Amino acid sequence: MNSAITTCEHPNPLQRCDGVISSHEGDQGSKKDGQLKSPSSSHMAYGILDIPPWYLCIFLGIQHFLTALGGLVAIPLILAKDLCLQHDPLTQSYLISTIFFVSGICTLLQVFLGIRLPILQGGTFAFLGPSLAMLSLPTWKCPAWTLNASQVNTSSPEFTEEWQKRIRERGDGVLSSHEGDQGSKKDGQLKSSSSSHLAYGILDIPPWYLCIFLGIQHFLTALGGLVAVPLILAKDLCLQHDPLTQSYLISTIFFVSGICTLLQVFLGIRLPILQGGTFAFLGPSLAMLSLPTWKCPTWTLNASQVNTSSPEFTEEWQKRIRELQGAVLVASCVQMLVGFSGLIGFLMRFIGPLTIAPTISLMALPLFDSAGDDAGIHWGIAATTIFLIVLFSQYLKNIAVPVPVYGREKKSHTSKFYLFQIFPVLLGLCISWLLCFVLTVTDALPSAPTAYGYLARTDTKGSVLSQAPWFRFPYPGQWGLPTVSPAGVFGIIAAVISSMVESIGDYHACARLVGAPPPPKHAINRGIGIEGLGCLLAGAWGTGNGTTSYSENVGALGITRVGSRMVIVAAGFVLLLMGIFGKIGAAFATIPTPVIGGMFLVMFGVITAVGISNLQYVDLNSSRNLFIFGFSIFCGLAIPNWVNKNPERLHTGILQLDQVIQVLLTTGMFVGGFLGFLLDNTIPGSLEERGLLAWNQVQEESEESTKALEVYDLPWGISTRFCTSSCAQYLPFWPREGEAGVRQLSLCPWDSEEGPRRATDTRL
Repeated sequence: MNSAITTCEHPNPLQRCDGVISSHEGDQGSKKDGQLKSPSSSHMAYGILDIPPWYLCIFLGIQHFLTALGGLVAIPLILAKDLCLQHDPLTQSYLISTIFFVSGICTLLQVFLGIRLPILQGGTFAFLGPSLAMLSLPTWKCPAWTLNASQVNTSSPEFTEEWQKRIRERGDGVLSSHEGDQGSKKDGQLKSSSSSHLAYGILDIPPWYLCIFLGIQHFLTALGGLVAVPLILAKDLCLQHDPLTQSYLISTIFFVSGICTLLQVFLGIRLPILQGGTFAFLGPSLAMLSLPTWKCPTWTLNASQVNTSSPEFTEEWQKRIRELQGAVLVASCVQMLVGFSGLIGFLMRFIGPLTIAPTISLMALPLFDSAGDDAGIHWGIAATTIFLIVLFSQYLKNIAVPVPVYGREKKSHTSKFYLFQIFPVLLGLCISWLLCFVLTVTDALPSAPTAYGYLARTDTKGSVLSQAPWFRFPYPGQWGLPTVSPAGVFGIIAAVISSMVESIGDYHACARLVGAPPPPKHAINRGIGIEGLGCLLAGAWGTGNGTTSYSENVGALGITRVGSRMVIVAAGFVLLLMGIFGKIGAAFATIPTPVIGGMFLVMFGVITAVGISNLQYVDLNSSRNLFIFGFSIFCGLAIPNWVNKNPERLHTGILQLDQVIQVLLTTGMFVGGFLGFLLDNTIPGSLEERGLLAWNQVQEESEESTKALEVYDLPWGISTRFCTSSCAQYLPFWPREGEAGVRQLSLCPWDSEEGPRRATDTRL
């Protein structure tokens, strides 16, 4: 096959064919032969040993002072409130002057006697955390009279002693050393994870019994999110006193998630990603149900007045879930259009590591609050779960357990099995669950609902298990004909946008963890389109939610090192069975909340690290890249936090617009991903500096190109049997030749009399 694109013959793949010099003077760093080079003094106006004219030294020194001014002034002002100084600006100015003076002394000492590099010294934000924590203790809380400006006499000895005794306590016992860096470099290069570190790669097929257990492990990993979505919606659906209907919603979301998982693995992105209910849809759903039209009647809030079998009560909650169904159905059509039309694949050419890294990281970082709340229900149980998962996955991963095996040749014998590496999450959950059961039976855990640790008991959800039927088959339209309103549709469409950004990040994170090539455009188009189809099915079945790729299970891939696609297929069938066998699904729903919270702390940490690892492709000596990533991450945390605390500030007078703005701005991954995308594509920078050359080079290597066709091609020869159709080659979601630098292999071996055409490497 003749190459349709002229290839580069130069041995250095980072050099461009057209002779255009891609290096820029003034860059903070550059690459050569794939390695980062430190900036040279030849690119600087004055080197470290040069002495500029005295007047330049003065102005440049003032510039450095102004650069550090924000941090120097912020620290005393932040401490002022806890030092009882919020009504004493004069003393605050003394503290600011003092920190200026001490920073000057420390800077001179560091330059002349310390590291001797041109580094300015100043107050550190690292000390603020322990300082504020200490001042929040009952011993050091400010008296009530210091909080009232009319009662404060800043010149009185009593007031002076109040703040001075706190600042004297602040001055000693501070530890500034830090250990435990997460990453390591070797010879100046970051080493990426390889499929050789996996117990099973994406194309490997473990034994059937392992697939079943590993599928159950993935089901348990996603269980917290799957069960949480219906339980969170229950109150606003007027179902807080109807646990039986809640179990029906849980079974329905299990069943639909199983169907969507199988569709995604076989026809979608084809990566081992489990599909399930999405928290992105909860925001607009709860916002819509909080409108005056949909607020629950007072009598539904009183358990003594609720008759769950009455037609009146049934209509109350069903009309609300039908409204959610209609909004999800309409929004899912938008997602299918974006995916199958190729629009999302077109946008991928502008999405690089500086967009993907904050998006993936911000999937997990904002969840620290909910994960901490779940774990905080009983920190002892949560810590036990964390300890067991870390012990099995990190310390005992290379310990082989002898297991009896019966074979035709050797008959009965023992074989080595790396149990702890493959089942760390399942073992950790089961042992912690069993511990909670023992503590419940022995009444070691409190039995009072208001006591700390009550929700760690295994009998708190016993009503779901006793009332759930053995068999129940969910079906489309089981709650009635869906209804549609503009308010719900606009809100859910905003959630769909966030879900798509999250899913693209999940695809890249999953591909890295399972040793697969980065997904090409046609696979991403299919993945987003199939997710839209999954949301359509979720709306038709009436889960009250949509579906998306589960970040928790992406994290589980990194913990277990099992990236086999067939394991997720098994997980899909497990979800289907859990949705049909009501008793079994209800039994899993009794896993105590702190056990799930402990698991989330481990999983979300892995996801965050995977997101940051994408920065290995960019030039981290570049101040441009550091600014984009740092600003995107910080805004992705700060803006949603402010909007959640001040929702009334976003009123535009148009309800639907308010909901769209609120959903977008309260989704950290959308805020961070959008800022990363915008800044990376507008701030000048070379392709090499942005990491796009190294990013694309991974896709261009011949070994990975062959594997890309194996991983992302449609199953059962669908793409080859129908490739004779001329229209199929122009479908954005159809695998075709020359896709994103992937080796051009003949997909139609019979279209030439000469037989299969020889593969040819091409580069874009």
